[in-house]
Amino acid sequence: MLLTTPINEIERLFGVPERPNLMPRWNVAPTQDIPVIRREEDGRHLAMVRWGLVPPWADDPAIGSRMINARGESVADKPAFRGAFRKRRCLIPLDGFYEWISVGEGAKPRKQGHVIRRRDRGLFALAGLWERWQKGAPPLETATVVTTAANATLSFLHDRMPVVLDPANWDAWLDPATPLPVVEGLIRSAPEEWLDVVPVGPTVNNVRNDDCSCLDPPQETVAAKAKGKRGDDQPSLF
Repeated sequence: MLLTTPINEIERLFGVPERPNLMPRWNVAPTQDIPVIRREEDGRHLAMVRWGLVPPWADDPAIGSRMINARGESVADKPAFRGAFRKRRCLIPLDGFYEWISVGEGAKPRKQGHVIRRRDRGLFALAGLWERWQKGAPPLETATVVTTAANATLSFLHDRMPVVLDPANWDAWLDPATPLPVVEGLIRSAPEEWLDVVPVGPTVNNVRNDDCSCLDPPQETVAAKAKGKRGDDQPSLF
């Protein structure tokens, strides 16, 4: 995930009172802490939770590393997610997310990363679920991203994508009183025109790298642009 938007803009857009000292993040990885927006009795609030949902019945919180995503088609029925789906839905604010494909031939294809963002590069929100695991001290709060079938824009990368919620539906997603058929209807692919996909260089492939260089273009793109600037790819006149 990618989240570099300043906290004052997050506060304004989501209507939360909290102002944590959120550092810009260019490469948030599963099992790390992420901000979520959830509804409480007095309105929306922001909380920091671990990415990777740990069900209340789990004996070991390490199970969360296998539950970073929840398939929207079965989220209402799966024991790990159904309680959270009914009562503990959240928004996950972000500026973008990454997806990879394998490129190249031979026994060792390389991973080509892509960043997916809004076309206007604005902040948006994914559909999420959160849980509180109380078998440890202190209790552990965690979250997962709800996924659905990829739209045409992203389908060349993967057959799945996160559920990107329309701001008009944020309240319905957060409100535990929203009828479940209505909530299930919000689990759908984002319109194709909402997002775009841009290839990035190999820096993002290592979770230890977490700075703006994660968005640098692939070297072959840089080289191609430089080649075109020099005119090396133009037909020779002599």
